[in-house]
Amino acid sequence: MRILVTGGAGFIGSHYVRTVLEGGYPGYEDAHVTVLDALTYAGSRENLPAAHPRLTFVRGNILDRDLLCSVLEGQDAVVHFAAESHVDRSIESGADFVRTNVEGTQAVMECALAVHVERVVHISTDEVYGSIDKGWWTEESPLLPNSPYAASKASSDLIALAYFRTHRLNVSVTRCSNNYGPYQHPEKFIPLAVTNLLEGRRIPVYGDGQQIREWLHVDDHCRAVQRVLTGGRAGEVYNIGSGSAVPNLTLAHRLAELCGVGTDMIDHVTDRKGHDRRYALDQSRIEEELGHRPLTSFDRGLSETVAWYRDNPQWWKPVKASGGRA
Repeated sequence: MRILVTGGAGFIGSHYVRTVLEGGYPGYEDAHVTVLDALTYAGSRENLPAAHPRLTFVRGNILDRDLLCSVLEGQDAVVHFAAESHVDRSIESGADFVRTNVEGTQAVMECALAVHVERVVHISTDEVYGSIDKGWWTEESPLLPNSPYAASKASSDLIALAYFRTHRLNVSVTRCSNNYGPYQHPEKFIPLAVTNLLEGRRIPVYGDGQQIREWLHVDDHCRAVQRVLTGGRAGEVYNIGSGSAVPNLTLAHRLAELCGVGTDMIDHVTDRKGHDRRYALDQSRIEEELGHRPLTSFDRGLSETVAWYRDNPQWWKPVKASGGRA
């Protein structure tokens, strides 16, 4: 088995790659992984093994179609993680999000079709659904994105599904809730809060902090992606959630407690433009069809994540200095 992982040096992609190389997915213990990553600010070669007999690393952009098609040649599957993913950055400048997420996804689908890749999984987000006051989104819920980032991902989903409907490309789409865990870039809320507190700095919380997010450990997400890769239906969408939904302010309080500081280290800052109020996923499809359920409790996962950042300042301090948000 040969797998191409786009964006495999980023937070989620690198976790998936490391797990494959460690033999963490039954039946894929001998799989060879090729990572294609542009190594933008959010990706790092250090997130992957320096050398491994079943790993090939290629530095490059999915928008380089000649390169993309060449590395896809001979692959059995592609797991497409590569994306611009930070909402704040998309509000400041959306052009990179359209290029990478929309044009890049079209390039992946086109090249996969051209070189006859047998299986494609496209990784997306719950943010494509917009905001929901009550209840849960199903895979049939309308796409109502509110940020340039979410709109670019909704567009990429539609492109991927169009390649199934038009060309019968064997592609499935996954939509996950907010991820957390080791190696996450410190521009995202949990690592930003933790690293700020470890440096004696304050946590910024948007508005009243009552925005509700569902938090999914990266390992549970990647296990679900693998389930979809091996058993998901072509042309189908699978929601991947956790059931662990908390307001941002409650999470900030918990992070302060885990870092051993008081809640006086929390600052309320001006709310973000177009800020979605609540996300909530119905993941009964992936549970019933593929038998996937999250295994990491939020309390345990959060404690272990805080401990990882406390123990690994040599990883996050340079990352934060070069491109993190404070």
